[in-house]
Amino acid sequence: MLAPLLAVLLVAQNRPPLDSATVTRVLSQLKTSDSTVCALAGEALTNYGGFWGWGLSDPGMPMPRPMPTPMPTPGGGGVGFHVDMHQKNHDLDPAVVRAFRSFIRDDNRCIRNISARVLGRQGGSGSYDLFLSLLRDSRADLRETGALGLGELEDSRSITPLSDALSGDESPAVRLTAAWALGEIEEKVAIDALARALSDRDAGVRRTAAWALGEIEDKRAVQPLSVALKDPSLDVRIVAVWALGEIEDASAVSVLTTATKDREPRVRQATAWALGEIESAQGISALEPLLRDSNLEVRKTAIWALGEIEDGAAVAPAAAALKDSDPEVRALAAWALGEIEDDRAVEPLVAALKDSDIDVRATAAWALGEIESPRARVGLVAAQQDEAGSVRRAATWALRQINDDEDEHPRVRVRPSVKVKP
Repeated sequence: MLAPLLAVLLVAQNRPPLDSATVTRVLSQLKTSDSTVCALAGEALTNYGGFWGWGLSDPGMPMPRPMPTPMPTPGGGGVGFHVDMHQKNHDLDPAVVRAFRSFIRDDNRCIRNISARVLGRQGGSGSYDLFLSLLRDSRADLRETGALGLGELEDSRSITPLSDALSGDESPAVRLTAAWALGEIEEKVAIDALARALSDRDAGVRRTAAWALGEIEDKRAVQPLSVALKDPSLDVRIVAVWALGEIEDASAVSVLTTATKDREPRVRQATAWALGEIESAQGISALEPLLRDSNLEVRKTAIWALGEIEDGAAVAPAAAALKDSDPEVRALAAWALGEIEDDRAVEPLVAALKDSDIDVRATAAWALGEIESPRARVGLVAAQQDEAGSVRRAATWALRQINDDEDEHPRVRVRPSVKVKP
């Protein structure tokens, strides 16, 4: 069973030019392989153009990692949930293309999808007609492969047939893949079809439609996504919240306010993330209840959001979070106040220089350096005698900031992080 996978991994590692005989041999062997082995082999085989693994409707929700340092904050990166798979393949030999094409109607779903991905990324004349014919086939499994290929191809001519499949195909797998493909094409003309799909009887289709609307990033999707926030499926609600965050339109703030009361902490956490992405001061009042949430990750994400919004109205709630029972929350609160850079935060941050946690004290010193208020000098001078070197260095840097000294900025290391998981 593992022989074809090992062979493909060696091919991918050495990156030799693919030849038609190798493609035919490996795909033929994979027909009898375990589905997991086939999927792994497919990833290796098609990694000439990017990752093969695809999480339909898995949102690319970033994992915000606030890094309170005197250097520019490196933003929210980390592991995503939807991998960009649209780097194009190197030009393949026509014989290799024909070899993949010969498997496009194979009975094995994994083999078909490998072929569809390669041919879709390769593009070229005839690919659109091939996938369109598959989308119209009498077999549901071939229609799914056709929708997959059209999504990989990203041809705007596909929008109408994919929209028709999304609304009318009897197979949930076809409808789901059509929604995914429309999200990959990212054309606004697909919004209406995707909005209707939010009422699909299959939760997977609804979830994927919400994801696709987030990919298109148009504010016209705010209203239909607001309905999806009441969906009985947890996954649909989370992705709908994510999509509203991706759209980044202030009109979604009032919609998201209702989601802050969702019974599931993962929805509340995603809502805090979305409000931070939108970066509207209107979201501050919606975030305040989440700062007192019983779930730690919800509180951390809500404070991160306040730092992203960077508005003076967030000083009071962020300062209150400096008294949270969890040190990570307190450190994030200090970070947020440093991001906001409002003089009203000086007194609570000076008090935080005496916190029992080293990271909180170091981050408070950094934040005071960001604010650059002379009122912080006494507290920072005292912090230069702190038992922790990171606190002493941060306090020294902060004082130099206040005095407009251009000395080199030391790095302030802190532990707090915020992760948003669908």
